[in-house]
Amino acid sequence: MDETCCSVVEESAVSAQDDDLGLRSNGIVKPLDNIDDIGCLEKLGLKLELLLQRSFTSLGTTCARYPITTLLIGVVVVGVATAGLVFMSVTTDPVELWSAPTSQARIQKEYYDTHFGPFYRTEQLIITAPFSKRTIFEPYTASTDPADQQHIPFGPILRKDVLLEMLTLQLEVQAIQAEYNGENVTLNDICMKPLAPYNNNCTIMSVLNYFQNDLDTLNKIVSDGFDTTADYHNHLIACTNGPASIDDATQLHLSCLGTYGGPVFPWVALGNFDGTNYLNATAAVITIPVINYHNKTEQLEKALAWESAFVKYMKEYNKRLDTNLSVSFSSERSIEDEINRESGADIMTILASYLIMFAYVAIALGKFGNCSLSRIMIDAQLVVGLSGVLIVLCSVAMSLGIFSYFRVPMTLIIVEVVPFLTLAVGVDNIFILVQHYQRDERDKHESREQQLGRILGEVAPSMFMSSLSETIAFFLGGLSTMPAVRTFSMFAGLAVFCDFLLQITCFVAVLSLDSKRRNANRYDCLCCMTDPTQDDETENDGILYTLVKNYFAPAVLSAAFRPIAICIFVAGACFSGAVLHKVEIGLDQSLSMPSDSYVLDYFDGIKQYLSVGAPVYFVIEDGQDYTTPDGANQVCGGIGCNNDSLIEQISYMAKMQNYSRIAYSASSWIDDYYDWLKPQSSCCRYIEEEHGNRTFCNATVVNDKCKSCRTTKETFNSSRPTPEEFMEFLPWFLNDNPETQCGKGGHAAYSTAVNVLGNPNNQTVGATYYMAYHTVASTSSEFIACLEHANTIAASISANMSANVFPYSVFYVYYEQYLTIVHDTIFNLGVSVAAVFLVVFLLLGCDLISALLVVVTIVMIVLDMFGIMFLWHIPLNAVSLVNLVMAIGISVEFCAHIVRAFAMSQRLTRGGRAEHALAEMGSSVFSGITLTKFVGIAVLAFSTSQIFKVFYFRMYLCIVLLGASHGLIFLPVLLSYIGPRRRHNIAAFKHSQLQEESSDEYPTDRRKILGSFDDEEPQAMTMGRSGHQHTVNAIIA
Repeated sequence: MDETCCSVVEESAVSAQDDDLGLRSNGIVKPLDNIDDIGCLEKLGLKLELLLQRSFTSLGTTCARYPITTLLIGVVVVGVATAGLVFMSVTTDPVELWSAPTSQARIQKEYYDTHFGPFYRTEQLIITAPFSKRTIFEPYTASTDPADQQHIPFGPILRKDVLLEMLTLQLEVQAIQAEYNGENVTLNDICMKPLAPYNNNCTIMSVLNYFQNDLDTLNKIVSDGFDTTADYHNHLIACTNGPASIDDATQLHLSCLGTYGGPVFPWVALGNFDGTNYLNATAAVITIPVINYHNKTEQLEKALAWESAFVKYMKEYNKRLDTNLSVSFSSERSIEDEINRESGADIMTILASYLIMFAYVAIALGKFGNCSLSRIMIDAQLVVGLSGVLIVLCSVAMSLGIFSYFRVPMTLIIVEVVPFLTLAVGVDNIFILVQHYQRDERDKHESREQQLGRILGEVAPSMFMSSLSETIAFFLGGLSTMPAVRTFSMFAGLAVFCDFLLQITCFVAVLSLDSKRRNANRYDCLCCMTDPTQDDETENDGILYTLVKNYFAPAVLSAAFRPIAICIFVAGACFSGAVLHKVEIGLDQSLSMPSDSYVLDYFDGIKQYLSVGAPVYFVIEDGQDYTTPDGANQVCGGIGCNNDSLIEQISYMAKMQNYSRIAYSASSWIDDYYDWLKPQSSCCRYIEEEHGNRTFCNATVVNDKCKSCRTTKETFNSSRPTPEEFMEFLPWFLNDNPETQCGKGGHAAYSTAVNVLGNPNNQTVGATYYMAYHTVASTSSEFIACLEHANTIAASISANMSANVFPYSVFYVYYEQYLTIVHDTIFNLGVSVAAVFLVVFLLLGCDLISALLVVVTIVMIVLDMFGIMFLWHIPLNAVSLVNLVMAIGISVEFCAHIVRAFAMSQRLTRGGRAEHALAEMGSSVFSGITLTKFVGIAVLAFSTSQIFKVFYFRMYLCIVLLGASHGLIFLPVLLSYIGPRRRHNIAAFKHSQLQEESSDEYPTDRRKILGSFDDEEPQAMTMGRSGHQHTVNAIIA
């Protein structure tokens, strides 16, 4: 050993920990290793470490020296950034929240809305008669043979007294009036009227519309003088078998068409029946379509006003005691209103959660040496704690303001989640900085400002590493195609980085001012009051630090516990990996409702009573030629049509409802058009005028001049019209109202289904649609299955068509995200973890092993989160994905500081370095994140919101518990086994670097030379506090 590099010190001055520190071996002080032994990659990392340390030291000293100036600059910067909030906009439109503008469903929705108008708004009532019983109807027959007598069961909802009460309710709903801008708004002002202006009655899909919503028609009977030969029973039997019948073929001779001029399908108006036995139904469904206005604010506001009055009326109706009906209901605005009500109701819960966390932070940062009230008032750091919390809030406001300058709208999920995340990250850094400062002792050569600068230089690289990795991870999450995830990631990334910048500047300034206050024995919060009788603050490491250092760390890293811990955590990860594919996908719509919402009853009614789901439109885009036999045969479903035509494929799929999720075949305008053209239908007729002009002659017109569009001979020669005839007569068909003489008129059913392009002399058929119905869907998995199978069917149809075909239903735009949610999850979590790995690798001096261990721990935390989601029935959706991305950010805080402390430790053994890292950083991490979040999360358990309980209380609780257990138990144990080797050349390299530089401002003391030693053993390495002073001086000599 080269004697010029070391000297022997008094062994009595050396503590028992010297061997672990790497300073002695067998009583001999070790020399500094040769700098030539350091590799290029490691040297590059150490240079970066020194650069960061010097930069943060200089910044911290400056901020501590000029605290007022620093705070004023900070206030100006925060003010300018938050001024952008004047441009703030909040997105509440579910389409904008959950569907990207470039997504397939969104593009298809825009195509549908552009060509056919927005999907209608729906007002719906599901009615049952719980106190009524089934009846048996025996139709009149002249036969006396019992075998000829029929016994037809009628469900309780089809009793005469129940129908009369339902009719009263329906008429009252039709009479509801609302007020908008001083004018009355009625249902007739906003409802769909497919035959307007010829027929201005609203479309109402109700069993009562079989009787044209008329009391006299419902009560009509036919009698032979002795017996009733026909009544409403007979009419219902006829109409459920032929809803488009003009005459029910009974002695009543009533029409089955509704007042709006179209049919009322029994599977839409009735519910909970067996097969096609509609009369056995136990529920009735009243559906009122309302026009959904696109970019017409005033008309839409009128519809919203009426819907609000409708909801109010139905709530009052359900309070009646004199009714035999049980009614669940919903309007188009109900779900959004209830979500907003839920969010408003939980504001106090969220505020209480944050206030409790703020109070804990403000109190926990204090350092109390004794129980003297005066000493407590001096040692308390409420102002410091509140300043740290205020900095967190300012960083969130800065993020919101900056993005508002660029007109980026925010969402409610940002307001609810980003402060929680920023508080977790920010408070952890605050605890590390404050507690490191509290446990440090200023050297006699240092000013207080220099001490604060040095402390920041020691801990800020760790803070920078965690904050930068989280920021980059979140910004990369902004590449997601899911709008809610993308906006959250961008806002969160900027908030975290703003928080870090304010902490290393403004918070250091606050610490400087607080340090001067404590040095002058001034009271906290009452700085004008002093107590000169108090002595200097007593040395006190704090109860939590003592417990972690003396009890928790040794126990966790004991030889007996370490293998047990590894087995437990690995077993948990294996279980989570095994059930990963079993995690549910979607969001049960009932979870988004308050627990006392009337909409929950409506959802239950859908599950229990509805027999048909939402309409699905198979849209044929522009480009299909319907005038030629080949083009028409690809679509139609009659004689001569292709076996794999659109109508044939949908009809085939309707026979396999459980697989295809198609409940009924599609209505076909082209087949009805061909029937309408037949001369025997008397539908298509015209009057020949002068100059060869033809005028359409409706079937109700009695005029000898009316000629059939196609003669019997023409029809015999070719059942299909010529291309010229097809385009000439098609507009007539689409404007012909169905009448008693001609029930095939297409105005009611198809007026919006066919786009006729061009001028009258040169017309073509553009985009068209064919409407079918999905099966009932009440859960996310069922909605997703409907979308998946509809896409499959459309793809199969498109393969045999000249034009592209796609399916459209109103819920597709919300559920399309779940088709790619697994891919989006892998992408978002993958890029976030990759970003963490890259930043940790670079800022830990290109330490591959340390970066890998951090990533492994984070991956295990996220993997265990999926295991918890499976056990606790938390589905995977945009909300839970945001929480998983946030979990990566919080996990970095649990892991990065521990790993960096381990990497910088100079103890000889991995176990010793792991124990030292856990002792030094464990208490700050535990108090800064775990306890802070736990007290806040506990309040969320009392939320009335189901979505808050599931996605915030449960997931936040799991994130904190899993993060704490992995970061404070698994990671130290893992480091003790396979942690990176000790950086034994750090001191020599730093010493050589410092010798190359000169500084007139800062004394070259042993802290700057062996800065990494000070990071790990601030108490043991402090001069004047142990025999280590002589050891360090010997090395420097």
